[in-house]
Amino acid sequence: MKAVLFDLDGTLADTAPDLGHALNLQREWHGLPPLPQEIIRPYASHGTVGLFDIGFGLTPQDERFAPMREEYLALYTANLCLHTTLFPGMAELLAALEARNIAWGVVTNKPARFTEPLLELLGLTQRAASIISGDTCPHPKPHPEPLLRAARETGADPASCLYVGDAERDIEAAHAAGMPALIAAYGYLGADDRPETWRADGTIQHPSEILRYL
Repeated sequence: MKAVLFDLDGTLADTAPDLGHALNLQREWHGLPPLPQEIIRPYASHGTVGLFDIGFGLTPQDERFAPMREEYLALYTANLCLHTTLFPGMAELLAALEARNIAWGVVTNKPARFTEPLLELLGLTQRAASIISGDTCPHPKPHPEPLLRAARETGADPASCLYVGDAERDIEAAHAAGMPALIAAYGYLGADDRPETWRADGTIQHPSEILRYL
């Protein structure tokens, strides 16, 4: 492996506390009580579609969805990195990859308006060999294009890139790009997820296990 690529939410960083904080602020604005973080957490990898399902019972087809989404995104922008941290062991893993001259990058469906400032606040922007957001390419994951672009930016052949993610679309995108893929089981898997059916190359419970796979 010449490069390791990470999904952001639920794989590289634990963003659920701030995604949930913004959702509960919005619920408060609309006269609703806060939801426990353990209820919000499994939906954190599914963007506003998942968060609004659990938070307001809204789908993208509802006429309220678009204005509510803009309201939520404004709240999230204002509270982007209050409680977000790298997952335990991730900082050590990134340092170990760098010590081995293995490039690493981020491929996420999170829009660049959030990805880029968040990674800057986490001190990772200058270290990442590639940062691909959900709107960097015409097609987000599960389309392979974002992963293939990240491979080019890291200078590695797709077959020499390992992709790590916590959602089915992550594994689908890796398969389509010709990359081996690992499931981050420490991420935001929900009760309805069936990762055993995703045909990943492995499942990890902690970031350090990536080194053993390599």
